[in-house]
Formats: sequence, C-alpha cells, structure tokens
Amino acid sequence: MIDPVTALATASAAFTTIKKGFQLGRDIEGMAGDLGRWMGAVSDIKKAEEMSQKPPLFKKLFAAGSVEEEALQTLMAKKKAEDMREELKKLIMFSRGVGAWEELLKSEGEIRKKRQKAIYDQEERRKKVLEWIAIILLVATIVGFVGWIFYIFLVTRGYV
Repeated sequence: MIDPVTALATASAAFTTIKKGFQLGRDIEGMAGDLGRWMGAVSDIKKAEEMSQKPPLFKKLFAAGSVEEEALQTLMAKKKAEDMREELKKLIMFSRGVGAWEELLKSEGEIRKKRQKAIYDQEERRKKVLEWIAIILLVATIVGFVGWIFYIFLVTRGYV
C-alpha cells in the first residue's frame, strides 16, 4: 500500500533540495536526480489518492475509520504537492523559460507511466491476490463451521 505521508515526506525533501539548488544557481540538469525523486513521490501521492477512493473490501468492512483517515491524509498530501508543483513551475519558468517547464511535464508523464507499469500494477495484483485468499479462507471457515454444526446435529440424533 502506498503511504501518502511517506510519499509527501520524500517529495518535500526532494523539493527542498531543488529549491536550494536554484538558490545556489545550479542548472536544472544538475538536479535531475532530485527532480526524478520529487516526480516519483508526487506520482505516488496521486496513486494513493486513486487507491483511497476505492479501498479494498476488507478494509471498508473492518477498518472503516482508517479509510477516512487515509483519505484525509492523501488529500492533504495532494494539496501540498500541488503547492510544490506551482512553486517549482515558477522557479523553472523564471530560470529556464516556458519550454523547460513543458519538457519537465513531458518527462514527468513518462516517469509516471513507467511507475504505473513497474510498481502500481504489481501492487494492484498483490492486493487482489490477498483479497481472494481472504475470501477463500472466509468461505472455507464458514463451510467448516456449518459442517461441524451438521456433524454435531447428526451425532446428537444418533445417526453417526
């Protein structure tokens, strides 16, 4: 599960490093690693928002309070990421022009697609497998309990 608080902490740390880099006059190419880290964390925040809008069945049933708490954390992280994005846009457009911002957006889209393939799809599969295992275990437990009750019934009636 993607933790929006951790993703926000990563994004904030990378963003602070990027801002300091601009203040020190570093070029944008020299901050590519930090920009990539920031973009990855922002992508994680967006994915956490998507996931919080459709939580797993068992989480809805057994941890309803944490679902709302997680949704609120995700919303706050999203708003903070939007603020960072706006400030970063100003910094880049001021130092390198509109074209650099457009190029960064294109790069961000490519990173998001790669993360979607590599990380998020795997997370979705793992979540579905765990849900199916839980459903199978629940059904097996119920069937076992009903079978046990039926066996007790047969024993008390003298059929076994």
